[in-house]
Amino acid sequence: MTGTIIDGIAIGKEIREEIKERVTVLKDKGCQPGLAVILVGDNQASRTYVKNKQKSTLEVGMKSELIELPATITEEELLGYVTKLNNDDSINGILVQLPLPEHIDENLVIRAIDPTKDVDGFHPENVGKMIIGQQAYLSCTPYGIIKLLERTGTEISGKHAVIVGRSNIVGKPMGQLLLQRDATVTYCHSKTKDLASFTKQADILIVAIGKTKFITGDDIKEGAVVIDVGMNRDENGKLCGDVDFTSAKEVASAITPVPGGVGPMTITMLLKNTLQSAEQACTRENC
Repeated sequence: MTGTIIDGIAIGKEIREEIKERVTVLKDKGCQPGLAVILVGDNQASRTYVKNKQKSTLEVGMKSELIELPATITEEELLGYVTKLNNDDSINGILVQLPLPEHIDENLVIRAIDPTKDVDGFHPENVGKMIIGQQAYLSCTPYGIIKLLERTGTEISGKHAVIVGRSNIVGKPMGQLLLQRDATVTYCHSKTKDLASFTKQADILIVAIGKTKFITGDDIKEGAVVIDVGMNRDENGKLCGDVDFTSAKEVASAITPVPGGVGPMTITMLLKNTLQSAEQACTRENC
């Protein structure tokens, strides 16, 4: 048995076309959605991510604003830029690219973003609303994974979902979103004993730990759906995930590749959140 490859590039493109159509409707009403990205310092990985986000933003017809700041900027100065964007009616989404320099408190910056423009879904207000099932901006990677599962016809209700990783960005919100869709959820992490005993029970296995090819086919239940969130480099410098794709695809019923699986969905859901913010602003303004 060889698992079906879940094509995040194709699914992301499909959703972005839907977003583009809705952006056109807003623009016809005189409201062009705008996404602003703040990039601090010269981290090359961050710069690449931001470039891809800008390209995708423009492709769906949104306004894209990039604010590049030196790594030496003070926390107070950075917060000033966030406040300015909070008050800018032409900007519907604000993203501060992480990581930030060590002298800046990331949590303080995230809390400074207007929750109605927090399209990353990191603000405590949005996280809290998400947990209790109220409408909120959802963290983009977990949100994208939900869309991958839905668009591939993967049944979630009643299934056992095992999440390897408990980060605030992926693991924790991922479990909540699956729980809201009536999955039975198990969290695993670095202190979990006999990890394979849990992963082998998973109907849906989501791995987000940042360890190259850590989960192999021997750790996976026959017929499971495997979602690999990892983005690593192997011994040859080639991009790979947290799951050993070669062995896992022989056991899984469906699996995401790296690259081309979860990654494209993260940017897509960032755009979807920005669209949602713009549509709500348009409704408030009766445009």
